[in-house]
Amino acid sequence: MRLFELREGVALALDAVRQNKLRSFLTILGVLIGVASVIGMVSIIQGLNDSMASQIEALGSNVIYVSKYEPGVHMGRRSSSERNRPDITYDDAMAIAELCTAVAGVAPQNFRPGAITIKYGRNEAQRIRMFGTTADYPGVNSMVVEQGRFFTPTEDRYSAFVCVLASDPAEALFPNSDPIGREVQMVNHRFTVIGVMEKKDGILGDNPNNFVALPFGTFMRLHPQEKALWLAVQSVSSDVLPIAKDQIIHVMRRRHGVPYDQPNNFAVFTQETLMRTYEQITQGIYLAMVVISSIGLMVGGVGVMNIMLVSVTERTREIGIRKAIGARRKGISGQFRVEAMTLSGLGGVLGILIGLGLGALIAAQTPLPASISYPWIIIGFSVSVGVGLIFGIYPAYRAARVDPIVSLRYE
Repeated sequence: MRLFELREGVALALDAVRQNKLRSFLTILGVLIGVASVIGMVSIIQGLNDSMASQIEALGSNVIYVSKYEPGVHMGRRSSSERNRPDITYDDAMAIAELCTAVAGVAPQNFRPGAITIKYGRNEAQRIRMFGTTADYPGVNSMVVEQGRFFTPTEDRYSAFVCVLASDPAEALFPNSDPIGREVQMVNHRFTVIGVMEKKDGILGDNPNNFVALPFGTFMRLHPQEKALWLAVQSVSSDVLPIAKDQIIHVMRRRHGVPYDQPNNFAVFTQETLMRTYEQITQGIYLAMVVISSIGLMVGGVGVMNIMLVSVTERTREIGIRKAIGARRKGISGQFRVEAMTLSGLGGVLGILIGLGLGALIAAQTPLPASISYPWIIIGFSVSVGVGLIFGIYPAYRAARVDPIVSLRYE
């Protein structure tokens, strides 16, 4: 009997949708917008999460980073002691490489402030990041040299004027020719191109393919004032990662003269910390998503309740006849609740389809990736049906309380 009542309620709701298409669409519009915004935003966020996770995993499970500050901490939130921390230096990098037995390689990176322009003949590559590093850079950072080679320790030691290009400047400067062995001009000097790095995927608008790498000695010769570094350290294996991290902390505390009862005046972290920092950023997006969807669902719920109240009024005589032939209040109330849930559920289904389409459209037209989140699809549909259930309670109550004698006289 319950199954029959459920099928009857769904059929009546769908029949009402067919007879009053515009009114039904306006009724479920709020639910549709709320669910579509949730599914669309979740698909983008899920795509970003998957992309970020794959990129962090590509860095390797045995990489440790050493920097002046922890990632994700805004400058305005730092205490005076944190703002006065000493820079991470090249000597720190060499000490870690020499004294830490669990470390396989150290790749310091020193970035030039601002972007530069690289020229080759009439071709230009603009807004390129320049940094200096050592020969360990590709191995430590899981980077692949697609053409040519990376520079050697000898070229670093003697400050050779050679460079390795990322894929973007290589394509801009040498669209139809081999860049290896060619001389490019930047920062008022000429450099011989000895390698081109493999192209990598970016995330959140960041382009990892627009840099030029110089030997560390060459970079310091051009920019001796730039002392602050970022270190990427590779442990011997992922099994000894905690040991390597402890060794790095011990060496850095000793070099920076940190007393035993004071916290570190530097940051040592792994890819897990990077992922947690990224997840903290996405939490704000999730919060905005919840607020937007809640407003849409609230509006949609009010619309469903309004149309169901109208339906109760329009079907007063029908309700009276049903009561006269033995229908109970519970059955009539259940029928109207099912109709409300069907309406809002229909809005949820349309919202899911539109949200998925919106996510796919954004992924096709922008660098942002998109991914389907099946748990959120289930949540979106369940919430939409729940909205119908909650906002259908009062109209169902009104329908159940109709006096059959009065309703039979209703015209």
